[in-house]
Amino acid sequence: MAHILVVDDDPDLRGLIEFRLRKAGHEVLVACDGASALAAVDKRGRPDLAVLDVAMPGMNGLELLVALRTRADLRQLPAIFLSARILPDDIAAGRALGASYLTKPFVAPALMAAVSTALSPTNQREAPVAEPELDRHGAAGADPALLRVADARRAATSKAPPGF
Repeated sequence: MAHILVVDDDPDLRGLIEFRLRKAGHEVLVACDGASALAAVDKRGRPDLAVLDVAMPGMNGLELLVALRTRADLRQLPAIFLSARILPDDIAAGRALGASYLTKPFVAPALMAAVSTALSPTNQREAPVAEPELDRHGAAGADPALLRVADARRAATSKAPPGF
C-alpha cells in the first residue's frame, strides 16, 4: 500500500490516525512537529501522502507542506489537513495548496475516504508549489495562502486592519 506521513502534535490523535492507516494496510511514518517530520522524510524517504495538523507549535502544517513541496521529489505530494481551525480563511489556505481539509473532530470513514481519494491515480495531478512572490511589504518568498492566514490571525487579535 502507500507510505503516509502523519504529523500532529496531539499524541492520542496521532496514534489513532496511525492505527487506522496501518489497519488499512498503509506504511505510516509519524512525527509530532514540522522539524521532526522533515528529518523523518530525510531519513525514511518520500511519502506518497501527507496527513497534517494545521495548528502545531513551531512550523504549522501549511508551512510544513510548503517546505516539503520545495523538494524536487515532493513537488506533487498530495496532502490532507486535519484541523480544529474552521474559519473560512484557514480552510481556503489549505485548499489553495491543493490539499483536502477535514475538520476535527473527524470520523474515521471520512479520513479513509479522503486518503483513498488523495491516493487514487486520477487524483495524481500537479500540486500547487509555493513560488517565491513579493508580499505586501516587498519581501520575497511569502506564500499568498500563508499571508491570508496571517492576516486572519492578526485581524482576530488586533484592532488594526489586515495588512498592518
